[in-house]
Amino acid sequence: MKTVAKGHDITTEEFPRRVRLVFAGQTIVDSTKARLLNETGIAPVLYFPMSDVRMDLLEPSEQRSVCPFKGEASYWSITVDGRRAENAVWGYEDPLQQRSDIKGHVAFYPERVDQWLEVTVLPSGGAGGSR
Repeated sequence: MKTVAKGHDITTEEFPRRVRLVFAGQTIVDSTKARLLNETGIAPVLYFPMSDVRMDLLEPSEQRSVCPFKGEASYWSITVDGRRAENAVWGYEDPLQQRSDIKGHVAFYPERVDQWLEVTVLPSGGAGGSR
């Protein structure tokens, strides 16, 4: 674990599953390169490389928040065929130096997408069951 403040740890690791997120019938994420961030006092969060995200379906928001351990977060809303999920996505475009591992990644609020599918990726490159 990486201690960033007394009693506060943050780590990231590769997530061993393929993840697909669907909103309004469109796949908005399809990734085998997600990073799982574990932080003291907060539920684990998956961060997806922007290259695996349909950024063309996301609109930048004015919302911002600041984390003393990660930096300033930017937010995006998902818009597909007239449906919108406001501020459903966030990321640290210029994170603090100790969190450079999530630069170029974004996270989604699970309750703001329609489907969150995870498939185990087998060592042979095949796929196991989904959950």
